[in-house]
Amino acid sequence: MRVLIIPEDFRNDEFMLKPIIEAMFKSIGKSAKVRVCSDPRLQGVSQALKWERIEKIISRYKGMNDVILLCIDRDGQETRKAKLENIEAQAAELLSAYNCLFLAENAWQEIEVWVLAGFDDLPKNWSWQEIRREPDPKEMYFEPYARAKGLLDGSSPGQGRKILGIEAARNYSRIRQFCPEDIGNLEDRLKAQLVNF
Repeated sequence: MRVLIIPEDFRNDEFMLKPIIEAMFKSIGKSAKVRVCSDPRLQGVSQALKWERIEKIISRYKGMNDVILLCIDRDGQETRKAKLENIEAQAAELLSAYNCLFLAENAWQEIEVWVLAGFDDLPKNWSWQEIRREPDPKEMYFEPYARAKGLLDGSSPGQGRKILGIEAARNYSRIRQFCPEDIGNLEDRLKAQLVNF
């Protein structure tokens, strides 16, 4: 199965999304070749929420993929999911003649939280509920965690995201357990849609 992930900006997100989505497909029993869209490069969530930008990407890659996933940050915006549902509806219409599934999901609150969910050695004074509620968990939790691991010195790709993304993906079941509103939702939807693939 060929899977394309569209991130809001691939430069850091690819290091987290690729291993986690690969682990997700393995978890649902599907063999997948996963790649992250870097051309054209979206530059932030505002571009990722513009149908015109997503339409161009889908049109370009629709014949080369079985699944296209749009994965962005929620950033505390409760209306973001409704915007993604609208993009999904438009994508379904565009892909109606192709055997290609398009799904969109927003990380609750940022994709870095998915990575943190894969670790059981987070500081004891951190509350998981607080991490999930925090609109800026990257700055409040992910960066301090990466710093404590010695990964913010510039020598690790994506400021530690590559190393931490791979390690977190090894504990995918933990990510699934701790992120039911986003990762769990996406996995359930994939399972339901890919029954006949």
